[in-house]
Amino acid sequence: MTPNNTMKTYQITIADIIIDVVRKDIKNLHLAVYPPDGRVRIATPLHINDESVRLFAISKLAWIKKNQTKFQLKPRPETIEYLSGENHYFQGKPYTLNVIYQNHPKVEIRNNQYLDLSVKPGSDKEQRQKVLNSWYRQQLKAQIPPLIDKWEKVINVNINEWGIKIMRTKWGTCNIQAKRIWLNLELAKKNPLCLEYVIVHEITHLLERSHGAKFQALMDKFMPKWREYKAELNR
Repeated sequence: MTPNNTMKTYQITIADIIIDVVRKDIKNLHLAVYPPDGRVRIATPLHINDESVRLFAISKLAWIKKNQTKFQLKPRPETIEYLSGENHYFQGKPYTLNVIYQNHPKVEIRNNQYLDLSVKPGSDKEQRQKVLNSWYRQQLKAQIPPLIDKWEKVINVNINEWGIKIMRTKWGTCNIQAKRIWLNLELAKKNPLCLEYVIVHEITHLLERSHGAKFQALMDKFMPKWREYKAELNR
């Protein structure tokens, strides 16, 4: 969303915990703790004053600490260098990366076990990552259109535009007014049912903006096992 002139961002500190506060044109308060380091963020409607936001944060202090502790105890993922021998996922299955240096960059699956990453001699980590991400994007571009076509018919709505991008905290987004959805590039690494779930989730927002009871009832109707796919996606 493009910031407008009513948006305000600042920080407050509660019990030595720094909290990012974003004041914008929304209806309800939203509290979130983000991985990997437990960053805390509160999004607040414009009509709620600073003291009320502070009291809200204090009331949620135990919840904040509990979730921060989860991230602190969770093992940090190994650093990915895009070198031979690493495990990389595609459609929910792990593959052993095999880096090949040649003049024609490409990616191929071999023996249903290896992910052959061909890159130019002297390529650094970022260049190897770019080649692999480009391949992931190509795979998603082939997977997504038939799924959108299928679910537009089921849900009886039409998407004007869709795209793929790297997102840090969301698997997908929906711009209801533009009828445009964005899907996270990381979905290429997940079980295809997870990709389908995210597409159904975002398209359903064209019928219901919030994630409340009405939205969940629609998801139950369209995709009865959506909670299973959501759980798998977030593991």
